[in-house]
Amino acid sequence: MLAEVKPGQDYCPKVINMGSVSAYTSSLNRAEYCLSKAGVGMLTILFADRLAEAGINVYEIRPGIIQTDMTSKVQARYDRLIEAGVTPIKRWGQAEDVARAVLAIAEDLLPFSTGRLLM
Repeated sequence: MLAEVKPGQDYCPKVINMGSVSAYTSSLNRAEYCLSKAGVGMLTILFADRLAEAGINVYEIRPGIIQTDMTSKVQARYDRLIEAGVTPIKRWGQAEDVARAVLAIAEDLLPFSTGRLLM
Protein backbone atom coordinates (compact mmCIF):
# COMPACT_ATOMS: atom_id res chain seq x y z
CA MET A 1 0.00 0.00 0.00
CA LEU A 2 1.32 3.43 -0.93
CA ALA A 3 1.52 6.20 1.63
CA GLU A 4 -1.01 8.89 0.77
CA VAL A 5 -0.10 12.56 0.48
CA LYS A 6 -2.43 14.59 2.65
CA PRO A 7 -3.81 18.02 1.60
CA GLY A 8 -1.85 20.84 3.18
CA GLN A 9 1.20 18.65 3.62
CA ASP A 10 4.38 20.68 2.99
CA TYR A 11 6.03 18.03 0.86
CA CYS A 12 4.52 16.58 -2.31
CA PRO A 13 6.69 13.84 -3.77
CA LYS A 14 7.19 13.80 -7.53
CA VAL A 15 8.91 11.60 -10.05
CA ILE A 16 10.79 13.34 -12.87
CA ASN A 17 12.06 11.14 -15.70
CA MET A 18 14.56 12.46 -18.22
CA GLY A 19 13.63 11.52 -21.77
CA SER A 20 14.91 12.67 -25.14
CA VAL A 21 13.66 13.57 -28.61
CA SER A 22 15.23 10.23 -29.48
CA ALA A 23 12.10 8.65 -27.99
CA TYR A 24 10.33 9.35 -31.29
CA THR A 25 13.17 10.11 -33.71
CA SER A 26 14.93 7.13 -35.23
CA SER A 27 18.72 7.07 -35.23
CA LEU A 28 20.18 3.89 -36.70
CA ASN A 29 23.54 4.49 -35.03
CA ARG A 30 21.95 4.78 -31.59
CA ALA A 31 19.10 2.26 -31.64
CA GLU A 32 19.57 1.21 -28.02
CA TYR A 33 19.43 4.85 -26.89
CA CYS A 34 16.24 5.48 -28.90
CA LEU A 35 14.61 2.34 -27.49
CA SER A 36 15.52 3.21 -23.92
CA LYS A 37 14.16 6.75 -24.26
CA ALA A 38 10.92 5.46 -25.81
CA GLY A 39 10.66 3.18 -22.78
CA VAL A 40 11.05 6.17 -20.45
CA GLY A 41 7.95 7.68 -22.06
CA MET A 42 5.84 4.60 -21.31
CA LEU A 43 7.36 4.27 -17.84
CA THR A 44 6.21 7.83 -17.11
CA ILE A 45 2.62 7.05 -18.13
CA LEU A 46 2.50 3.77 -16.21
CA PHE A 47 3.97 5.31 -13.04
CA ALA A 48 1.57 8.27 -13.32
CA ASP A 49 -1.40 5.92 -13.50
CA ARG A 50 -0.15 3.86 -10.56
CA LEU A 51 1.00 6.68 -8.28
CA ALA A 52 -1.81 9.23 -8.81
CA GLU A 53 -3.96 7.66 -6.10
CA ALA A 54 -1.13 8.29 -3.64
CA GLY A 55 -0.83 11.95 -4.66
CA ILE A 56 2.49 11.46 -6.45
CA ASN A 57 2.71 13.16 -9.83
CA VAL A 58 5.03 11.80 -12.50
CA TYR A 59 6.55 13.79 -15.35
CA GLU A 60 8.87 13.31 -18.27
CA ILE A 61 11.15 16.06 -19.43
CA ARG A 62 12.08 15.45 -23.06
CA PRO A 63 14.63 18.09 -24.02
CA GLY A 64 15.15 19.08 -27.60
CA ILE A 65 18.57 19.90 -28.96
CA ILE A 66 20.59 20.74 -25.86
CA GLN A 67 24.17 21.97 -26.05
CA THR A 68 26.17 19.39 -24.10
CA ASP A 69 29.31 17.29 -24.44
CA MET A 70 27.14 14.60 -26.04
CA THR A 71 25.94 16.92 -28.83
CA SER A 72 29.28 18.68 -29.35
CA LYS A 73 30.41 15.98 -31.77
CA VAL A 74 27.55 16.84 -34.15
CA GLN A 75 27.34 20.58 -33.54
CA ALA A 76 27.67 21.61 -37.20
CA ARG A 77 24.84 19.26 -38.20
CA TYR A 78 22.54 20.59 -35.47
CA ASP A 79 23.49 24.19 -36.25
CA ARG A 80 22.19 23.62 -39.80
CA LEU A 81 19.01 21.92 -38.55
CA ILE A 82 18.28 24.68 -36.06
CA GLU A 83 18.84 27.35 -38.72
CA ALA A 84 16.52 25.43 -41.08
CA GLY A 85 13.75 25.53 -38.46
CA VAL A 86 13.77 22.01 -36.99
CA THR A 87 12.79 23.65 -33.70
CA PRO A 88 10.39 26.59 -33.33
CA ILE A 89 12.93 28.50 -31.22
CA LYS A 90 16.02 28.90 -33.39
CA ARG A 91 18.74 28.35 -30.83
CA TRP A 92 20.45 25.58 -28.97
CA GLY A 93 18.79 24.60 -25.72
CA GLN A 94 20.95 24.98 -22.64
CA ALA A 95 21.25 22.90 -19.48
CA GLU A 96 19.64 25.83 -17.67
CA ASP A 97 16.51 25.43 -19.84
CA VAL A 98 16.17 21.84 -18.65
CA ALA A 99 16.88 22.87 -15.06
CA ARG A 100 14.04 25.43 -15.20
CA ALA A 101 11.60 22.71 -16.27
CA VAL A 102 12.73 20.55 -13.34
CA LEU A 103 12.37 23.53 -11.01
CA ALA A 104 8.80 24.21 -12.19
CA ILE A 105 7.87 20.64 -11.29
CA ALA A 106 9.78 20.65 -8.01
CA GLU A 107 8.11 23.90 -6.95
CA ASP A 108 4.70 22.31 -7.59
CA LEU A 109 3.73 24.72 -10.36
CA LEU A 110 1.95 21.90 -12.23
CA PRO A 111 -0.16 20.30 -9.48
CA PHE A 112 -2.99 19.08 -11.73
CA SER A 113 -0.70 17.45 -14.26
CA THR A 114 0.70 13.93 -14.19
CA GLY A 115 1.95 11.51 -16.81
CA ARG A 116 2.79 14.48 -19.01
CA LEU A 117 5.66 15.47 -21.17
CA LEU A 118 7.48 18.78 -20.90
CA MET A 119 9.59 20.38 -23.59
